[in-house]
Amino acid sequence: MRAYRERKKAGGYKQVSGWAAVQPFDVMVYSDHRLLDARSLALHCRIASKISRNPDLLAIPRRNLQRWKQRAAGKTPKYLLEWGTVLDQPWPAIAIFITSGSEKAERLRQSSPFAGVLDPEERKRIYDAFRA
Repeated sequence: MRAYRERKKAGGYKQVSGWAAVQPFDVMVYSDHRLLDARSLALHCRIASKISRNPDLLAIPRRNLQRWKQRAAGKTPKYLLEWGTVLDQPWPAIAIFITSGSEKAERLRQSSPFAGVLDPEERKRIYDAFRA
Protein backbone atom coordinates (compact mmCIF):
# COMPACT_ATOMS: atom_id res chain seq x y z
CA MET A 1 0.00 0.00 0.00
CA ARG A 2 2.90 2.33 0.82
CA ALA A 3 4.37 1.87 -2.65
CA TYR A 4 0.98 2.62 -4.19
CA ARG A 5 0.70 5.87 -2.24
CA GLU A 6 4.23 6.87 -3.20
CA ARG A 7 3.47 6.32 -6.90
CA LYS A 8 0.31 8.42 -6.62
CA LYS A 9 2.21 11.18 -4.81
CA ALA A 10 4.96 11.10 -7.44
CA GLY A 11 2.28 11.33 -10.12
CA GLY A 12 0.99 14.58 -8.59
CA TYR A 13 -2.09 13.20 -6.87
CA LYS A 14 -3.07 14.57 -3.50
CA GLN A 15 -4.59 12.38 -0.81
CA VAL A 16 -8.13 13.36 0.04
CA SER A 17 -9.61 12.26 3.32
CA GLY A 18 -13.05 13.88 3.14
CA TRP A 19 -15.54 15.85 1.13
CA ALA A 20 -16.02 19.58 1.48
CA ALA A 21 -19.30 21.33 0.65
CA VAL A 22 -19.13 23.85 -2.19
CA GLN A 23 -21.73 26.02 -0.45
CA PRO A 24 -22.31 26.41 3.29
CA PHE A 25 -24.97 24.10 4.66
CA ASP A 26 -26.91 26.92 6.31
CA VAL A 27 -27.94 28.30 2.90
CA MET A 28 -31.35 26.92 1.94
CA VAL A 29 -31.67 26.57 -1.80
CA TYR A 30 -35.07 25.90 -3.31
CA SER A 31 -35.36 24.35 -6.72
CA ASP A 32 -37.44 26.01 -9.41
CA HIS A 33 -39.84 23.09 -9.16
CA ARG A 34 -40.49 23.72 -5.46
CA LEU A 35 -41.09 27.38 -6.21
CA LEU A 36 -43.59 26.45 -8.95
CA ASP A 37 -45.38 24.04 -6.59
CA ALA A 38 -45.64 26.75 -3.94
CA ARG A 39 -46.97 29.25 -6.49
CA SER A 40 -49.50 26.71 -7.76
CA LEU A 41 -50.68 26.09 -4.20
CA ALA A 42 -51.05 29.84 -3.61
CA LEU A 43 -53.08 30.18 -6.83
CA HIS A 44 -55.37 27.33 -5.82
CA CYS A 45 -55.84 28.76 -2.31
CA ARG A 46 -56.95 32.03 -3.92
CA ILE A 47 -59.22 30.09 -6.30
CA ALA A 48 -60.78 28.20 -3.38
CA SER A 49 -61.40 31.47 -1.56
CA LYS A 50 -63.01 33.03 -4.61
CA ILE A 51 -65.25 30.03 -5.40
CA SER A 52 -66.31 29.84 -1.73
CA ARG A 53 -67.68 33.37 -2.08
CA ASN A 54 -69.27 32.66 -5.48
CA PRO A 55 -70.06 28.94 -6.04
CA ASP A 56 -71.25 29.66 -9.61
CA LEU A 57 -67.56 29.94 -10.57
CA LEU A 58 -67.27 26.16 -10.16
CA ALA A 59 -68.84 25.91 -13.62
CA ILE A 60 -65.56 27.19 -15.14
CA PRO A 61 -63.33 24.21 -14.22
CA ARG A 62 -66.13 21.79 -15.06
CA ARG A 63 -66.51 23.38 -18.50
CA ASN A 64 -62.73 23.35 -19.03
CA LEU A 65 -62.56 19.68 -18.09
CA GLN A 66 -65.41 18.78 -20.44
CA ARG A 67 -63.71 20.64 -23.29
CA TRP A 68 -60.38 18.90 -22.61
CA LYS A 69 -62.06 15.49 -22.60
CA GLN A 70 -63.67 16.23 -25.98
CA ARG A 71 -60.30 17.27 -27.46
CA ALA A 72 -58.54 14.14 -26.19
CA ALA A 73 -58.22 11.86 -29.17
CA GLY A 74 -58.82 8.21 -28.34
CA LYS A 75 -58.38 7.16 -24.72
CA THR A 76 -58.97 9.88 -22.12
CA PRO A 77 -55.75 10.66 -20.18
CA LYS A 78 -55.65 9.52 -16.57
CA TYR A 79 -55.30 13.04 -15.16
CA LEU A 80 -58.59 14.09 -16.82
CA LEU A 81 -60.36 11.12 -15.26
CA GLU A 82 -58.85 12.00 -11.86
CA TRP A 83 -59.98 15.63 -12.19
CA GLY A 84 -63.45 14.37 -13.15
CA THR A 85 -63.61 12.36 -9.93
CA VAL A 86 -62.48 15.39 -7.91
CA LEU A 87 -64.96 17.77 -9.56
CA ASP A 88 -67.87 15.33 -9.03
CA GLN A 89 -67.54 15.87 -5.27
CA PRO A 90 -69.26 18.59 -3.23
CA TRP A 91 -67.48 21.95 -3.12
CA PRO A 92 -66.01 21.61 0.41
CA ALA A 93 -64.26 18.36 -0.57
CA ILE A 94 -62.95 19.97 -3.78
CA ALA A 95 -61.64 22.96 -1.83
CA ILE A 96 -59.85 20.71 0.66
CA PHE A 97 -58.27 18.72 -2.16
CA ILE A 98 -57.03 21.62 -4.31
CA THR A 99 -55.45 23.31 -1.27
CA SER A 100 -53.86 20.18 0.21
CA GLY A 101 -50.19 19.35 0.19
CA SER A 102 -50.70 15.73 -0.83
CA GLU A 103 -48.64 14.27 -3.67
CA LYS A 104 -51.76 13.65 -5.72
CA ALA A 105 -52.96 17.24 -5.30
CA GLU A 106 -49.51 18.62 -6.21
CA ARG A 107 -49.40 16.41 -9.29
CA LEU A 108 -52.91 17.31 -10.46
CA ARG A 109 -52.40 21.04 -9.85
CA GLN A 110 -49.86 20.90 -12.70
CA SER A 111 -52.79 20.31 -15.08
CA SER A 112 -55.47 22.29 -13.32
CA PRO A 113 -58.86 22.90 -14.95
CA PHE A 114 -59.34 26.03 -12.80
CA ALA A 115 -57.90 28.31 -15.49
CA GLY A 116 -60.17 31.32 -15.91
CA VAL A 117 -61.39 31.53 -12.31
CA LEU A 118 -58.87 34.21 -11.36
CA ASP A 119 -58.73 37.45 -13.30
CA PRO A 120 -55.36 38.56 -14.77
CA GLU A 121 -54.67 41.02 -11.94
CA GLU A 122 -55.16 38.35 -9.25
CA ARG A 123 -52.85 35.99 -11.12
CA LYS A 124 -50.23 38.73 -11.61
CA ARG A 125 -50.14 39.51 -7.88
CA ILE A 126 -49.46 35.86 -7.03
CA TYR A 127 -46.90 35.45 -9.82
CA ASP A 128 -45.09 38.62 -8.67
CA ALA A 129 -44.95 37.27 -5.11
CA PHE A 130 -43.20 34.11 -6.33
CA ARG A 131 -40.52 35.58 -8.58
CA ALA A 132 -37.17 33.87 -8.12
